[in-house]
Amino acid sequence: MFNSRPGGPGGFGGRRGRGQRDFETDGFAPWGEQQGRGRGRGGRLGRLFAHGDLHLVVLHLIAEKPRHGYELIKSIEAAVNGAYSPSPGTIYPALALLEEQGWVEAGSAEGGKKLYAITEAGRAYLDANRATVETMLARMAEIGASRADVPAPVIRAMENLKLALRMRMERGPLTEDAARTIAEALDRAVADIERS
Repeated sequence: MFNSRPGGPGGFGGRRGRGQRDFETDGFAPWGEQQGRGRGRGGRLGRLFAHGDLHLVVLHLIAEKPRHGYELIKSIEAAVNGAYSPSPGTIYPALALLEEQGWVEAGSAEGGKKLYAITEAGRAYLDANRATVETMLARMAEIGASRADVPAPVIRAMENLKLALRMRMERGPLTEDAARTIAEALDRAVADIERS
């Protein structure tokens, strides 16, 4: 039987090459916590998923209905009311490994995207790990409820800003002019927020 913990036989550990990110741990704390800040009224939320368990949430969501990668990102983000949004660099390697294990299979969807569906082996694996999945879903619901007082348009705008900055930084180093343009845009946003 597959060991869901990293490094176990057939597990998710030991698969990274030099320079690859660890998709199991990158971004697992809700955004803001990675920089050492707490979230919500109760301070720090703690880690959202135990090491290596995101693949179970992904498999659970695919078991509900076939989904593509972007839809999985948005589903997880919505479940925690914007407190965490997994990056494509987290979701797509997890999907590739789930497919490699035979727990999901990819078909074609509209627009050439891969649409992932759960297999019978995937359902059996999910059932065998049901207690862990239920614990994670309860944690996600708790985190989502803690952010219920933040209006949805504000959460959407925060996530859009985070995504825009991440995508720009991934394109390469900033020139002096680009850095100045970004800083000025952020400063204007701060001033507008303070005036609201």
